[in-house]
Amino acid sequence: MSWSRNGETRSYHHGNLREALMQATLDLIGEKGVAGVTFAEAARRAGVSAAAPYRHFRDRDELLAAVAAVGFERLADALTTAWQNGRPSPAVAYERVGRAYLDFARRAPAEYVAMFESGLPADAHEGLQQAGSRAFAVLREAAEVLVSHIPGPVRPPALMVALHTWSLAHGVASLFGRADSARRKLPMGPDELLEAAFLIYLKGLGAPSGT
Repeated sequence: MSWSRNGETRSYHHGNLREALMQATLDLIGEKGVAGVTFAEAARRAGVSAAAPYRHFRDRDELLAAVAAVGFERLADALTTAWQNGRPSPAVAYERVGRAYLDFARRAPAEYVAMFESGLPADAHEGLQQAGSRAFAVLREAAEVLVSHIPGPVRPPALMVALHTWSLAHGVASLFGRADSARRKLPMGPDELLEAAFLIYLKGLGAPSGT
């Protein structure tokens, strides 16, 4: 059995239909956006009948949710690698986590779109919810360590810091770090923008600067 991408024929082994359908979905997102993903077209790209996807997915939403879940798992791995248990200092590692988020959005634009632009309710897809929670847990753990190093009797809630950080990184990635034509133009790069935003935010919190 074979499937194609941009006219290129590929083969998949027996039992890999699920992966072939997910890759076809990523290809469609890259070419047409989420709106261009249909069950029938994913099946056609995978080189199977229109009924074949039902062996693995209930409907289009379940297929998109599976693709998004894999994206969140990969993002969680990237953030964990970047965090390195807060070494060499929480501030340095925290900024590295922000850059890893931006790098992921650039390296995996179709996955990023599936994760955040599919409009799927996470609580309706257990695997997606679990994967998203795992990714955010890395960010929250980093925020808890960072907050613990802020001097003074009053420290901001780690959850609030994690949410603010997520909003900063996601905003820069979505507006200025995209790998497609929707990227906004700036006189500075997205990396510099995110670094400046982190510096201002962490300084406002009173977090120790990295060295």
